[in-house]
Amino acid sequence: MPLNDSPAPNRITCPVCGNDTEFLEVAEDVVLTTVYMQNEDGSFTPLEDNSQVLGDIKLICGECEEDLTAFHQRFSDMLF
Repeated sequence: MPLNDSPAPNRITCPVCGNDTEFLEVAEDVVLTTVYMQNEDGSFTPLEDNSQVLGDIKLICGECEEDLTAFHQRFSDMLF
């Protein structure tokens, strides 16, 4: 059985530089809340992290920084 070298139909490819491996998800106006416990020695240990995105979320090419936000829904659907 021959190997198929063509990309999977669900792969996102940057139309500018052809990158199909590295992407950045950038969230604007984010509230990060971390709950810490202070240890006996005065150091801190994080117990819980929560984030709330209040602004837009963008998908950016990790190579050329092209805005690929049009592909963000497909990106979100493919997170496992």
